[in-house]
Formats: sequence, C-alpha cells, structure tokens
Amino acid sequence: MQKFLKLRPVSYVNGTVYLPGSKSISNRVLLLSALSNGTTTISNLLDSEDTQHMLVALKKIGIYYSLSNNNKTCHIKGNHESFKISKSISLFLGNAGTAIRPLLSVFSLYNNNDITLIGDDRMNERPIKHLVDALHQGGAIIEYKNNFGYPPICTKGGFIGGSITLDGSISSQFLTSLLIIAPLALKNTTIFIKGNLVSKPYIDITINLIKLFGINIKHDSYSVFYIIGNQKYKTPGNYTIEGDASSASYFLAAAAIKGGSVKVIGAGKKSIQGDIKFADILEKMGAIINWGDSFIISTQNKLHAIDLDMNHIPDAAMTIAIVALFAKGTTIIRNIHNWRVKETDRLSAMTNELRKVGAIVDEGKDFLSITPPDNIKHAKINTYNDHRMAMCFSLLCLSNMSVDIINPSCVIKTYPSYFEDFLNICKI
Repeated sequence: MQKFLKLRPVSYVNGTVYLPGSKSISNRVLLLSALSNGTTTISNLLDSEDTQHMLVALKKIGIYYSLSNNNKTCHIKGNHESFKISKSISLFLGNAGTAIRPLLSVFSLYNNNDITLIGDDRMNERPIKHLVDALHQGGAIIEYKNNFGYPPICTKGGFIGGSITLDGSISSQFLTSLLIIAPLALKNTTIFIKGNLVSKPYIDITINLIKLFGINIKHDSYSVFYIIGNQKYKTPGNYTIEGDASSASYFLAAAAIKGGSVKVIGAGKKSIQGDIKFADILEKMGAIINWGDSFIISTQNKLHAIDLDMNHIPDAAMTIAIVALFAKGTTIIRNIHNWRVKETDRLSAMTNELRKVGAIVDEGKDFLSITPPDNIKHAKINTYNDHRMAMCFSLLCLSNMSVDIINPSCVIKTYPSYFEDFLNICKI
C-alpha cells in the first residue's frame, strides 16, 4: 500500500520562508570546486538526495571534503588530477540529472578511465544521446551498457575539445556539461547549437559560476560558444549558494492564492536563477509582488489566466499550472516539450492529475491548456516519484477541499523539509 499525506483545507496563508540552497547551483559549485585549485568553502549548500549523489561520487573518486553537522557548509579541496581514475569503478547517481550529465563529461576528459555511470529506472529512460554524440565529436570513447541513447553508460576518456555540434532541444544540462569541461580540454572548443536551445537561463547560471571560478566563456546569442582550452579553475575561496528559486514558487503562489503575504528569503533581484521570473508571471496573473535584493514578497489578489511561452522556466511553470486552477479564464503554458523527459513525463502527469480535480485540460505536444472547475474536487494525487508533482499539488489544500499526496517523501530529491515549511505558513 502506498503512503500518502492528507493536507486539510487551509483558510489563510501568511509568513516567512527561508529558502534551501539552489539545487542547480549546489551541484555545479560542488563539481567546479572539485575541479579547481585550492579549497572552497560552500555555505547554504542544499542537503538533498541529488546533492548527496554528487558528494558520494566525488568521495568515491578521491575528492576530500568535510561537511558541517547540518550538511549545509562544505569545505572541499579541489584537485582535478583526482579525476584520473586508475581502476574501473561504477557510480550510482539515482535520478540526478545535475550529477550524471556533468560527471559523464568530466570523466570523458582523461585517457585510460573506465567509469560506468548508473541511474535509477527513470534515469535509464531519460535520453543522453545528444550529449554523448557531442562528446564523441571531441574524441571521447563512450559506450552504452544497455539501451542505445540511454544510461547506464561507460566512458573511457579521450575528450580533447575541438569543433562540436550539439542538439540543444532536449536539455540545457548537456551544454552545461560541455561548458564545464571545455576549458580543461587540450584544444580550444567551439560549440555550435543545433535547433532551439531550451532553458537558456540555466546556461546563464553555468556561465556565471564558471566565471566565479576564474574562466570566461563567450557566445553569440546562445548559438555558438567559444572556449579556450588548457585552462585551470581557481577557487573563489568562499561562496554562499542562493536560495532555490524553483522552490520559492510554491510559497509565492500560496500567498497569491490564499494570502496574506509570504516573504521568501534567499533569492531576489540579484539572483542568477532564471526561475526568479516566476514572480513576474505571478504578477501578470494579478498577484502583488515586492522585491528586495535577496527576498520576494507575494500578496494575495484576484487572479486571471495568462497565455505564455514558459520554456525559460520549465520547473516553475508547473506551479503556474496549479495557480491556473484559482484564476479566472483558461491558462495556456507553451513551449514546454522538455517536460516529457524530466523526472517523469510531466505533461502527461500534470494532465492526469489536473483532470482528477475537475479541470478541463488540453494536452498538446508542447503545451498545456487549463480551464479551472467551478469547484475543485478532492483527489488522491499520484506524484510519479517526482518531487515537483508533490510540491505543486500541495497547493490544492488552498481550495475548500483537502488533498491526499501519494508518496510525499519524493520531495527528498530537492527539498526534504518542504511539507514542514509549507504547513508553517498555513492557517487551518
């Protein structure tokens, strides 16, 4: 029998939330710190399943680090030579795309490696062929262990850079992975993007963090990237990871629907995360938004539907799909085809669960149209072992109806204390 969490109807939302560290930034900074010369002290590190997969992998290949008692401060000694592994090893990385993709690229840099990267069942259904094709062009020797185009996957090294064409239509993490290793390659690298590059703000995060570690990357409007080879990363010494903007979306949305006001602390005007633009979309829907350098305040107001391209914020766009249930009119979320290759097929999953509560939903190849019901129905929400499904649908208790969340523990992937923090701002 599946475990579930019953969230009872909430009458009012108000309060302050201190955001956990950004997952996207945490795993990038851990890897860049491991690749750099010197010791980096990382503050506000996200303590979650995805970051633990990265830390376990780094430890297994000989990177030394120490964690504080709450796992939120990490002192990590960088030494890129440690990525030359003299023996065959296998690393299990669960369903952490921010770990398996960049690590595949890093281990493809050096000759005579023999490293197999293994994911869970869902990761083994998530395509990785576009990244492998690009690494092959740079000289990497990579083999699929089971199914062509998917993990598990083995790399034996060999990447030296050069001219590379990458299909950017599936995941920005493929380009991120190449951008991280290209400065360390023997040759200069030019990356030509084929098709439309998805989730560009995540590339901005990568470029900003690479610059923090001492290397500049140039590009022509995200279509061609130029990277000088034979460089070394240098530690910035100390770095504080900003709060997770994707996680902020649930609390900001809750206030817009049922506030009061909610203040999220840890991300604001100075954020390098694209998902911060969720607040702008919420404001377009009618919410009252106030900004600070490192905080956002959302206040309840009458909400109305929108029709927008949300390719730039695919994770936070899921929260908009729930806000649509509380807005007047039909909301259309466009250009989200990459939802289909996330932790689950999110287009299909969102359609199924939104229909359970009475919404009229039109699911297209790359869009979702949502018309709210007159009254939201009680439902048991299947989360598909997807943390964002669980967090999104928790907002249904802001209606006059309770909601049951199946497998609520799936939030450990990025936000283990989510339900505790959410209920702290809720008044029954």
